[in-house]
Amino acid sequence: MPVIKTDEWLIDLYHNPMELCKKLKPLFPGVSALEIHDYFRMNGMYQELDKNGTTLVDTMVFNNVWTIVKKEHQALREKWSGPDVPIVILPSNTADKELMRRTNGKAGLAFSDKLFLFVPESISERELKALFIHEYNHVCRLWHIKKAEKSFTLLDSIILEGLAEHAVRERLGVAYTASWTKLHTKVNLEKIWKKTILSKIKLRKSHPLHNQLLFGWKGVPKMAGYCVGYYLVEDYLNKNQLCTVDLLKVDAEVIANLQPLK
Repeated sequence: MPVIKTDEWLIDLYHNPMELCKKLKPLFPGVSALEIHDYFRMNGMYQELDKNGTTLVDTMVFNNVWTIVKKEHQALREKWSGPDVPIVILPSNTADKELMRRTNGKAGLAFSDKLFLFVPESISERELKALFIHEYNHVCRLWHIKKAEKSFTLLDSIILEGLAEHAVRERLGVAYTASWTKLHTKVNLEKIWKKTILSKIKLRKSHPLHNQLLFGWKGVPKMAGYCVGYYLVEDYLNKNQLCTVDLLKVDAEVIANLQPLK
């Protein structure tokens, strides 16, 4: 399935995001356009309505946003034996200072059967590729392990994030990995893993502590789960001399060295 031509949609619907979300309802059976819109806004989709939609889209097209993602998808789908899923690209909320500080204004949502990218109009090619690589790696792992979201645990989540960012490192180099990969030393990550995360790894995604530990809120070290996941994946890759593609189907417990290989 090709990258959806949201560039064409945005010319007419930039100032009417609700109508735009109605066009995405087939991707979310049983979910209303309002729910889709609210969910997207919570996760980085544009909100400011004072911009000229045509100018914004023209800038994104000039920067080859849709073309770059299409080519990278084709390359990674072959490399990772991944699924051909609908890919939706929309502008991000560059008025969100926290989003700009944390990720330079880019965000994404990944499912086993679809992928969404929220990007600033001036995003560079390498930044765009890094975002897509991370999110499409999520898609591939979710598709390969076929584990229901409601049964996802904290361990599943941290390994998912660590694996995706190592995929970025492999394809683009360390310079294009997320800033959170450099937040903590390996010594500190070992402590965070053993003292903060390990005893909570079976928490379901729906549990309030899941995101607190994943993102590092309320006294938990910043981005604790993400960083520990990156550390555990790195350790497993190095010890076994593997690449990230080799881990797409491997159980999180094995990667975290919590059970022997089957």
